[in-house]
Amino acid sequence: MAPRKNFRNQAKKEVKPAAVVNKNGVKVEASVAASGGGFSGTKIFTWFMVLALLGVWSSVAVVWFDLVDYDNVIERAKEFRFNFSEVLQGKLSAYDADGDGDFDVEDAKVLLGLKERPVSVLLREAKEEYAVKEPAAVPLPPISDDFIPDDSRDEATHPYELVEKAQPQQTVEESKQYNNQPGSYNNQPGSPETKETEAESVPEPEADVEPEVESVPEPEADVEPEVESVPELEAEFVPELKENAEDQPKDKLKEKAKKKKPKLLNKFEKTIKTEIDAAEKLRKKGKVEEAVRAFETLVLQYPQSPRCRYGKALAEDGLAEKMLSNDMLQKAIGTYKEASELPNATPDLIKATLKKRAERQQFLGRMRGALATLEKLVQIFPEDMALKNDLGVAHLLIGDNNSAKRVYEEVLATAPSDGFAKVHYGFILKSENKIAESIPFLRDGLESGDPGTDDGRFYFHLGDALQRMGDDSAYKWYERGHQRGHFASVWQRSLYNVDGLKAQPWWTPKDTGYMDLVKTLERNWRIIRDEAQSVMDRTTGLFVPEEENLREKGEWGQFTLWQQGKKAGESCRSVPKTCGLLERYPEATGCKRGQIKFSVMQPGTHVWPHTGPTNCRLRMHLGLVIPKTGCKIRCTNDTRAWEEGKVLIFDDSFEHEVWQDADSYRLIFIVDVWHPELTQYQRQTLSPI
Repeated sequence: MAPRKNFRNQAKKEVKPAAVVNKNGVKVEASVAASGGGFSGTKIFTWFMVLALLGVWSSVAVVWFDLVDYDNVIERAKEFRFNFSEVLQGKLSAYDADGDGDFDVEDAKVLLGLKERPVSVLLREAKEEYAVKEPAAVPLPPISDDFIPDDSRDEATHPYELVEKAQPQQTVEESKQYNNQPGSYNNQPGSPETKETEAESVPEPEADVEPEVESVPEPEADVEPEVESVPELEAEFVPELKENAEDQPKDKLKEKAKKKKPKLLNKFEKTIKTEIDAAEKLRKKGKVEEAVRAFETLVLQYPQSPRCRYGKALAEDGLAEKMLSNDMLQKAIGTYKEASELPNATPDLIKATLKKRAERQQFLGRMRGALATLEKLVQIFPEDMALKNDLGVAHLLIGDNNSAKRVYEEVLATAPSDGFAKVHYGFILKSENKIAESIPFLRDGLESGDPGTDDGRFYFHLGDALQRMGDDSAYKWYERGHQRGHFASVWQRSLYNVDGLKAQPWWTPKDTGYMDLVKTLERNWRIIRDEAQSVMDRTTGLFVPEEENLREKGEWGQFTLWQQGKKAGESCRSVPKTCGLLERYPEATGCKRGQIKFSVMQPGTHVWPHTGPTNCRLRMHLGLVIPKTGCKIRCTNDTRAWEEGKVLIFDDSFEHEVWQDADSYRLIFIVDVWHPELTQYQRQTLSPI
């Protein structure tokens, strides 16, 4: 009998089950075969948990210690054309910023703001927002043979010469030159200074809908108006070109509302309207850089589309304003021309495009170029009286009153009730000193309420003409101009003003704060007088007659030392002591809206009631040679007389009038100073007058 320990030993021995032949004919252990491969279900679960925990902690470590360069990973994936949107079943497609179907380094740069989104994506999103299905493209219509090409005359080759000195080209950087055109046609000295004029509305599209109105900025005057003068325009001044809806009578507004919307799209462009709308929407939202790129893309795709080219010009125009860049504005002017010359441009688009071009040419001071553009417009649309009115303005801007007069006579022959033509024709007559003849045209034009007539300059000139005819109804028109917001008051009728400045006709030296200057003038009045008398000899020609038509009668001469803040060197060499005294007073020598000069008035002279151009200055009169009786000056309803060696100070933006009824000449020294309430910044940045 076998010992029991042998049974125990048997139990400890590994049991080897019988071998089993698998389906491939290979013998395997029965237990392995039964388990299907060597691991039990429990072991698989255990290993799964271990791997899962390792994965979690590895992920934490990777994130915590920044072990992976994700940019490099993405870049390598890009190199092997690894499409994330496929692998992740489109889950990253929402971050596809560049529209190439995947999420890559370029998308990351866009999302991080390191790169701009492509124009194609912007256009696509804008179109999706419009939710308008784009129609299928159709072939371009045949080119029309009856389109009139642009006038080949350029700014440099235009045959007309400026009557007066050409305005310098203005940089948009200078004091927002978008509103810096002359307040008078050529801003003749003595012309009334005016508020910025607005341009006649030009269709600016909301896609194919009626375009917005944009104003034509006008440059400020280059030539200083005469100091004591109520500007009498000797041929020039710039009217408002834009319709002011608030100022129009209700019947006029209703009539205006009935006007048809301009048709800017031709047949083909209606098929790409969605794309044009998308680009236009960018411009309307003020995204002018993106709008320029969007329209450039459209122009490349549809080079024969006038509307796409016009949109590009408008976007460039907006970008020029944003950048304050004349170069960009000049580019827009060129693009406007290109748009107008393309075949199959609609008449409305040609008109809108060339009007915008003329506006911007005027803004840059390129008056001859604007004149050529407007001549072309009138040639294409001879029945459009508004265009002829604008052409008349263009002639006035270069000092060609005779041509302007012919234009307005032609307009009035066709449309005798045209208020715009009437006020301008009346202005021209008044500049010819045909005072009585000018009154009915100015009055009827203002009463018409037509667009472009509600302008302070026309109220000014009508009132001035009536005053010269001895008609007290002048003050009724001044009051109406005040009520319309053109004048600060019936008495204070300057048109280039800074709001909020203290306004009173007469000032004391203490009021001004310029006590030191006043004392210097009064202490040295004999030195100043002697130098003035030394240059009064008529044979020297140093005193220049007043030529602004401010005198009813008599003789009035002036000798200027500073003008618009600039020293007249030749003049100061003739009176060195006087100029030396003034050098240390920048409130006078630096006053860009004033003058420093001698003024001599002979017996029998009367100066019409008039106002100066601006409320930004005060005027000092130092008496040098004053007859005992017969010389006086009225400012508003307060009349005073000069004294030798004493300074009178008044605000010449208020109506004033002068009489010289003595038996000998009157000699005074005029010194303009900045209004004391103007800040240093305002004194530096206000434009010269």
